Amino acid sequence: MSLSLEVSVGKATTIYAVNGTEILLPCTFSSCFGFENLHFWWSYNSSDTYKILIDGTVKNEKSDPKVKLKDDDRITLEGSTKEKMNNISISLKNLEFSDTGKYTCHVKNPKENYFQHQATIFLQVVDKLEEVDNTVTLIILGVVGGVIGLLIFILLVKKFIAFIIKKTQEKKKECLVSSSGNDNTENGLPGSKAEEKAPTKV
Repeated sequence: MSLSLEVSVGKATTIYAVNGTEILLPCTFSSCFGFENLHFWWSYNSSDTYKILIDGTVKNEKSDPKVKLKDDDRITLEGSTKEKMNNISISLKNLEFSDTGKYTCHVKNPKENYFQHQATIFLQVVDKLEEVDNTVTLIILGVVGGVIGLLIFILLVKKFIAFIIKKTQEKKKECLVSSSGNDNTENGLPGSKAEEKAPTKV
């Protein structure tokens, strides 16, 4: 039997948070076989410390997670497993610089032979978040936008000129046809509309 348990902490592998603030550490799981009495826990790992932050279970898809163990009062389980959300995210309040490290979300599913899967995210606690300079990006976007606008303008001008040329050519054709009809009339050619002169009386 193939195992389908998957755990995700989002696309970002590293997140930054300011000292003294609160951060949400995301974690979701999925299983094609469903789950029952699912076991989950979060662990923290730094260069010199390893500890279990929170430990709990989820009875089934209709139940919310139940916390059995919590190492720190600053930690709160924020997720819900109802309505197939399968969310076991946690929040960490009053961040300290010592909170910097790897946070791993573990899930073990008895329905899949107690198969275990986990995902890790790195938290970096900083004094302040650095502002990203978007000047270069804005310049590039401005140049690209200008080039696109110029191309659209050139296409519109070309279409307008083509339209004018077409109309001019149609008028020339009309003039040629009209001129040819007038010549035939003046020369009295067969099929022309020249007026017949009355016979001269003797």
